[in-house]
Amino acid sequence: MITFYTATLGCKINQYETRSIAEAWAGPGVDAVETEDALSADVILVNSCAVTANAVSDLRQTVRRLHRDNPGARIVVTGCAAQVLPEELADLPGVVRVVKQEEKGGLLAGPDAPLEPVKPGFAPFSISGYSRARAVVKVQDGCSHRCTYCIVPITRGPSVSRPVDEIVAEARRLFSTGFRELILSGVNLRHFGRDLDGKPDFWDLVARLENEFSPEYGGRARLRISSVEPGQLTDKALDVLSASRMVAPQLHISLQSGDRAVLRRMGRGHYDPAQALDFLKKLSEAWPVLGLGADLLVGFPGETDQEFENTMQFCRELPLTYGHVFPYSIRPGTAAARMDGQLEKAVKKERAARLRALVREKKKRFIKRLLDLPHLDVLMQDNEGQGVSEFYAACRLTEVPDWARPRDLVRVRPVGLDRTVILCEPLSREEQP
Repeated sequence: MITFYTATLGCKINQYETRSIAEAWAGPGVDAVETEDALSADVILVNSCAVTANAVSDLRQTVRRLHRDNPGARIVVTGCAAQVLPEELADLPGVVRVVKQEEKGGLLAGPDAPLEPVKPGFAPFSISGYSRARAVVKVQDGCSHRCTYCIVPITRGPSVSRPVDEIVAEARRLFSTGFRELILSGVNLRHFGRDLDGKPDFWDLVARLENEFSPEYGGRARLRISSVEPGQLTDKALDVLSASRMVAPQLHISLQSGDRAVLRRMGRGHYDPAQALDFLKKLSEAWPVLGLGADLLVGFPGETDQEFENTMQFCRELPLTYGHVFPYSIRPGTAAARMDGQLEKAVKKERAARLRALVREKKKRFIKRLLDLPHLDVLMQDNEGQGVSEFYAACRLTEVPDWARPRDLVRVRPVGLDRTVILCEPLSREEQP
């Protein structure tokens, strides 16, 4: 019997895959038991990210810290950084194995199992539970687009979709075991279904889940969409979202820039940012209150002052409620790394700071607006009253009813603010949905 500990860096897809491996190691046929304490683990699995230079730096620091805290542990590194930096990672202290993405599925057989590349198709990951209050459901992996700045197609390969029936079955398992929020997640949801029979797109998947689960769970559980592109915000998307009883009224858009010339240099000229504004105006008829986030990349090679100001102005018009702002960082092997017009670090830092300040102000205004609502539905994340609303706003209950548990949806009345956290009073049990 061995004990193991897992550490996950990066995206929700990594969280999902780590959970799948942990379930396999702790389950029948594998003599391993998960521990919450890295100090007592025989094996430590680190699932890595490589999307930015900072992500790789964080990985190095994490591995060194884990080895320092537990020098006797065998460290296994997998994930995106393992795909592009295998030799470097193998030299880090304590690392005994570096598992590339195409071999990651082999880890399901155990930390020391022989590894072979997985056959083409969706990797054999699945989960029956989750250590967090909100469960991730992985529906798609990889990306076939190759944006000029992005390393993901190198680290995860081309797009591959999970069969719809498998997604439905996993969602049913998770709902039946008490989860009340499932996050539909993928690397590029725009590519979902292109490799499946019948070529269903992502909105077909959402409609299928709606039909399967809304009769039993509509109003009592919800689906949350991880990230979409402006090009996915079509009339079909409007119809599906407007009719839904399951999808949380919140979207996260992979926007990257509000300037069309910059988007073309990024390899993202297939959409116009204005699509998002037009779509959101139409969606507001069904969702009068909407949580909206965006990924925004500033300081891309050649970005002029005016192009950046165009992004600033677009974000002023966009009804953002939060945002993830990143200064551009060179990723080896990408087309943008070889482009002329690389900007100084100070310029990128200053632009990121300005855009973050704008997003913070919009977030403050949105949270104050939520205080005027008669109620919120908060997904409980712990026993201390921390949770998240349907609009993806952080909440905290002023008192936790004895009938409320992590993973429950609790209807509450917003009563105040603690910085950016909404303070809420739970409604009575008779008033719950």
